[in-house]
Amino acid sequence: MAKVRWTSEAERWLGEIYSYISQDNVNAAQQVIAGIYKKTQILKDFPEMGYKYRTEPEGDIRILLYGHYRIAYLTRNDGTVDILGAFHGAMRIDRYLEILA
Repeated sequence: MAKVRWTSEAERWLGEIYSYISQDNVNAAQQVIAGIYKKTQILKDFPEMGYKYRTEPEGDIRILLYGHYRIAYLTRNDGTVDILGAFHGAMRIDRYLEILA
């Protein structure tokens, strides 16, 4: 079973998603954040579930889909999974993942 860790950047992204959605609907914001978190828990048992985006020396950056969001994560060679961020599907994810590389 893989250990799933959230980077501080990923936690910041979740906070921004929550803030944006909660301007209109707090309940919807809570549901989206809970759904993203729940989806990432699947990675404990299936760390290679998402599609491979890019290979790095540390491991593979993969993308997991949840609704309108793409969850970027790194499957490390040591078996851990680092959540890098959650991005709305309309965003150019490559721009953000270049910074994280």
